[in-house]
Amino acid sequence: MKLPATFDDLISKAKGEDLYLKLVGQLNKDLNLANIDLQFDEEILPSSLKFMLHETIFGLIQDKFADYLNFLYIIDVPEAKIKKLDGSDLVRLSEEVTFLVLQREWQKVWLKATLS
Repeated sequence: MKLPATFDDLISKAKGEDLYLKLVGQLNKDLNLANIDLQFDEEILPSSLKFMLHETIFGLIQDKFADYLNFLYIIDVPEAKIKKLDGSDLVRLSEEVTFLVLQREWQKVWLKATLS
């Protein structure tokens, strides 16, 4: 499976394969496992999902770094991808991490759908 390279591509694939709701559900499940106080409504617009997740990740990096690391561990974002990111601009970093999180969640949802 080739991973989506952009947020728009990811959302396009998720909607095209009728897996957007499962993507939101998987994200909610992992947020809950990480004890992060954020749950998305199934009807959330992709742009709102991205914005709210980005804000949450930014806040975690800035104020609750241990919770941020735990979240990445639970989601299973590859450490090598995180290490490649430039941490000099927190806004940009949190935006890139947001995409990596969504990309990993997409992998999980796509794989489950493919195997069932």
